[in-house]
Amino acid sequence: MASIELKNVIKRYGSGKTANQVIHGVNAQIADGEFIVIVGPSGCGKSTLLRMVAGLEEISEGQVCIGGKVVNDLEPSDRDIAMVFQNYALYPHMSVFENMAYGLKIANVPMDEIKRRVDKAAKILELGPYLERKPKALSGGQRQRVAMGRAIVRQPQVFLFDEPLSNLDAKLRAQTRLEIQKLHRELGITSLFVTHDQVEAMTLAQRMIVMNGGVMEQFGTPEEVYTRPASTFVASFIGSPPMNLLKNAPDGKPGCITGIRPEHLDITPTGWALQVEAVEMLGAERLVYAKWAGGGSDELMIIRTEESAAVPVLGTTLHVTPRPDRIHHFDANTGKRIDTP
Repeated sequence: MASIELKNVIKRYGSGKTANQVIHGVNAQIADGEFIVIVGPSGCGKSTLLRMVAGLEEISEGQVCIGGKVVNDLEPSDRDIAMVFQNYALYPHMSVFENMAYGLKIANVPMDEIKRRVDKAAKILELGPYLERKPKALSGGQRQRVAMGRAIVRQPQVFLFDEPLSNLDAKLRAQTRLEIQKLHRELGITSLFVTHDQVEAMTLAQRMIVMNGGVMEQFGTPEEVYTRPASTFVASFIGSPPMNLLKNAPDGKPGCITGIRPEHLDITPTGWALQVEAVEMLGAERLVYAKWAGGGSDELMIIRTEESAAVPVLGTTLHVTPRPDRIHHFDANTGKRIDTP
C-alpha cells in the first residue's frame, strides 16, 4: 500500500498558442489506505486525472508521486497499480479462474501461489461457485466482480477504478457499492474511484475530489462537501435534489447568491411567499416546486417535505422559512463560498 500525492498536475493537448489545457493545477495528498472518489460531470477531467496517475496519459506539468516516489516517467506496469475499467475487459474464452490468474501467469508467479491468491479473492468477492464458468455465463455484476478479483490478486499498492459501475442497473449498482466498501475494509488498499454519479461519491468516499472544467473545486469528506460547499458548482452538483441558489432572496445581500438545501426550508404560517408549481411524491418524502409569489422572479425553489405532511395544492401560495444556521452565501461573480461570521 502507498500514499499518492498530486503536485500541481497539469494536462495539455497540443503546444503553443493552440494548446488545449484540460487539467488546471490539481494538488492533493492522499494517505496510505484512503478511498478517494473523483466526481464530476462528463468532460470535467476526472478520467484524465486518473489516467495520469495510471501512466496512461502523459503529465504536461507537475508531479504524481506513489509511495513517495515520482512516477511521471514510469510505465504503467512499473507503478504497482491495478485498474478496473467501465467495461469488464474479460477474455471470453477463459474461465473466471483463468481470467483472474492471467496476469500472474504472465508474471511467472508459481501456480500454487496463483491458486492461493485467486481462491482468496474469490472468497472475498463470493465468486467461488463460478470459477469454472466463462464470462458469458455470468451476470453484469458478477463480471464486474471478476474484473475486481483480477485486480485484487495482483496485490498492488493502489487500486484505480474508472466508472466501474456505469454498465450496471440500479439494483446491481447499489449491491456492488456495498461489495466495494467491504473490499476496501478487508484489504485497506489506497484507492481512487472515478464516477459522474454523486450518490456513488457520497456513499463510497472517505474523501472526495469534486472536478469542474479541469479544476479541483473542492477536496474533503462527503460531510464537508455537502454541508459547506466551496462553490455554487459544488452546491448544485452534490445533493439530490440540488441546493436552491437564489439571486433574489428577500434577505439576500448585493453581489451575493443565497444557498439553501430543500430539506432546510420549513413550511410556516408566515415567511417567504411562494406559488406552488408542482409536487413530486417520492415514497417517504415529497418535493414541492415553487416560484416567488407575485411574479417578481422566475427562480424555482425546491422544498423537501415528509410524506406525512399536507399536500400543497397547485397554484396556491405557500410560506416557507429557511433555517438560519443552514443558509449559505456565495459570491455572485466568482461563485466561491463566502464565510459569514
